[in-house]
Amino acid sequence: MSTELLAPLDLAFWHLETDAHPMHLGALAVFEPASGAQPRELLELLGARAAAIPRLRRRVRDVLLPVGGAAWFTDKDFDVHRHVRRIVLSGDDFMPQATRLAGELMEQPLERGLPPWQMYVLDSAGDGPFAVLVKLHHALADGMRAVAIGAGIFDQIASAAPGRGAVRRLNPVPPRPWLPGPYEAAGMALDRLGDVRRALGVGASVVRASRLDLRGSTALTARSSGTRRLATAELDADTVQRIRRIEGGTANDVLLALVAGALRRWMLERGEALPGADPRALVPVSRRRPGGAATGNRLSAYLLGLPVGEPDARERLRLVRTGMNRNKAAGPLRGAGAVAVLADQLPALAHRFGAPLAGNAARMLFDVLVTSVPLPRSALSLGGCPLRAVYPMAPLACGQSLAVALSTYGGRVQVGLVADGKALPDLDRLAAAVHDELRELHALLPTVPAPA
Repeated sequence: MSTELLAPLDLAFWHLETDAHPMHLGALAVFEPASGAQPRELLELLGARAAAIPRLRRRVRDVLLPVGGAAWFTDKDFDVHRHVRRIVLSGDDFMPQATRLAGELMEQPLERGLPPWQMYVLDSAGDGPFAVLVKLHHALADGMRAVAIGAGIFDQIASAAPGRGAVRRLNPVPPRPWLPGPYEAAGMALDRLGDVRRALGVGASVVRASRLDLRGSTALTARSSGTRRLATAELDADTVQRIRRIEGGTANDVLLALVAGALRRWMLERGEALPGADPRALVPVSRRRPGGAATGNRLSAYLLGLPVGEPDARERLRLVRTGMNRNKAAGPLRGAGAVAVLADQLPALAHRFGAPLAGNAARMLFDVLVTSVPLPRSALSLGGCPLRAVYPMAPLACGQSLAVALSTYGGRVQVGLVADGKALPDLDRLAAAVHDELRELHALLPTVPAPA
């Protein structure tokens, strides 16, 4: 039975979880119906393809060494029917029902004694669209790895993969001695000293950036109720790119500025005073190298003040661009946002006992998570049913009420907003504000043709 130790960051996510703050990622994939496709057959197809993904057959168990550690074990009693289910929605208004139900399902923690993932087929009794809700524990994968795992359910990826019984042939690896040689040992020691030095620098940055006075908190940092609400928005990707070409920076800068403007609109509409200090966004950054190890989490992050106090949309974009340029100049391995790098240097026992303290301290560092999830550019389908949209969903940190995730597919930017259901009952208004903000920012660029 193959085993694999959880990396320090994976272990941190595993122990950060509480009943009120489940640590799973999610995505709501919406499909158009295809002629002859039956929901029960699609459910069986989804289960068969999920069962063929080796990573989804693994569960977490504690180990004796390292002390406080855990490992992935292949589940010899794996049954895909425990993980893949169908829920039939009533009524004609499919998307509002699907998003409401997805929010309720996202608030339920995954069973820790099983491989930590679930998929739900959400469909209506008629011939309309259907959706697949995917839940993957953050210990299993970061956003990029989650996309790679989840892609195995699609026709285009599944058909290109080897058969279930196929043996993957690897290039032979020459044997190597168990003990490193003197030069290799010296290199490892130097690398370790560099890691420790980097971690100390990040730790000092975290201390300097932490806010001890949280009296200026907004609804973004309300007390958790354990409930979840999901809202979605769609933006025209070409419009985002046109703004980027005129204003400079990256498409991600534009999207971050849209989130800042939407938060400003939403706060003013609900009669909430704008905060005296800009709310901080934690913006994850992948540390995964092309061709590197595919398993586990390889993350860092930037901290960015979202300029909600600035009334001019173009100036908000400039401030975001300046802040992100400053972050990029420093690099993803420095600064207070690189808490994941710090977590990578802590022993397993520290994660087991220190996770509750770290989770409760998250609101001292940031107010909202804003992440972009890359998706394949090619058209995808499930059982011949075309994929129409993918709305990514990020977990909520303890003491925070909102997480924003964005992905681009089919010429559209899909926005998934996950919120504490009681703290942000008007989440749909925030989703609408994202769309309104794009139109306003675009209107301020008179040289660009108006979007259709």
